[in-house]
Amino acid sequence: MKIYLLISSLLLFSILILSTPVLKNQPKTDRKPAVSGTVLQANQEQIKRGEHLVLTSACHDCHTPKKMTDKGPVMDYDRALSGHPANEPAPDVNRKEMEQKGLIVTSTLTSWVGPWGISYAANLTSDATGIGKWTEKQFFTAIREGKYKGLENSRMLLPPMPWDMYKNMTDEELRAIFAYLKSTKPIKNVVPAPTPPVTAASGK
Repeated sequence: MKIYLLISSLLLFSILILSTPVLKNQPKTDRKPAVSGTVLQANQEQIKRGEHLVLTSACHDCHTPKKMTDKGPVMDYDRALSGHPANEPAPDVNRKEMEQKGLIVTSTLTSWVGPWGISYAANLTSDATGIGKWTEKQFFTAIREGKYKGLENSRMLLPPMPWDMYKNMTDEELRAIFAYLKSTKPIKNVVPAPTPPVTAASGK
């Protein structure tokens, strides 16, 4: 009888051991699912489309610094889309005369002097000094409503930023542009704040 009970106990113990899952070999449920090749391909296609739209929409004309060559100024793609260089002065002109005559001047295509004062092309790279911390919603607000940094209560974007033209882009086009800008090389460059008109500063 004792032998029978012993054998029964051993059999029961063996069944319990074999039926218990080995936890260390179980997959962790908190792991993020792998991104499929299809999704990765879709993301790359969106970024590529965004790059094309940035080129054809002439974003580089204002937002990429220039370098002087024997053929004149050309795009400095090592600083692509990083905006007006922080250490570069604004055009040296008679601002009061420019404002009174309604003229607009620029020497670098990254800073502009006009009746609104002086405006500087923004840093659009993925750096924190650019749009690195922006959300897609902010980007849509900036382009569709012309709001600085895409913030509802911020000032309006200054000329020559043609947001009132770009606002007609489709949602898909804006998403592609934003995806591309988020993928760019981060370039640290704190663009100067805009300067108000001389007449506004003097109270005249």
